Amino acid sequence: MTSNNKTALVVRGGWDGHQPVEATELFIPYLRDNGYDVRVEESPKIYADPDYMAGVDLIVQCMTMTTIEKDEFEGLRTAVENGSGLAGWHGGIADSYRNNSDYLHLIGGQFACHPGKHPDEQTGEQSDNYVPYTVNMLPAAAEHPITRGIEDFDLVTEQYWVLSDDYIDVLATTTQKVREWDPWNREVTSPALWTRQWGKGRIFVCTPGHRVEILQDSNVRTIIERGMLWASR
Repeated sequence: MTSNNKTALVVRGGWDGHQPVEATELFIPYLRDNGYDVRVEESPKIYADPDYMAGVDLIVQCMTMTTIEKDEFEGLRTAVENGSGLAGWHGGIADSYRNNSDYLHLIGGQFACHPGKHPDEQTGEQSDNYVPYTVNMLPAAAEHPITRGIEDFDLVTEQYWVLSDDYIDVLATTTQKVREWDPWNREVTSPALWTRQWGKGRIFVCTPGHRVEILQDSNVRTIIERGMLWASR
């Protein structure tokens, strides 16, 4: 370990359906190739260690649902406020720690639902929620280092309906269509990619990324790789 390397902390776990181990293992080699010493933790307990967290340049979190203790959350927020970057995708960052509203305030957007297929087509598998949709890049994305050169792209996977505030800087959106069996009667547009400045720290969120095969999509993977580096101290 060389002293001039940056430090990345990968915190993973929670619901197994999001493949937290396999998903984060996709990106750890990229971080190492970009000069990071990577530490992996399987719970948010590390966030409560102020001495360690003070030196972390990038936090990559893949922790769906589960819970966080008060001192753990406060340690995470303090690290970001002091300049640590925080990055993640899908439920690993946008559906973490439903027991802590302050975490939602930190991230700026929360998974609400992912409307699925027609009830008659559902079989009880995760694929019940896989629908075709487009990630629409906004004008701000054209020159942003995370999204430069990336055009609108299509996926077939979970489409996140997100509850968000207006302090996020949205790079891309996705629109839920109105279908005959849905209870809403107009289209709903949600942020799909966003950044957020919190104190001295940067936050990056990508809502696509349900499983490894989506993370391997060339657009999704490029956006997450760039997003991690952008967020980092």
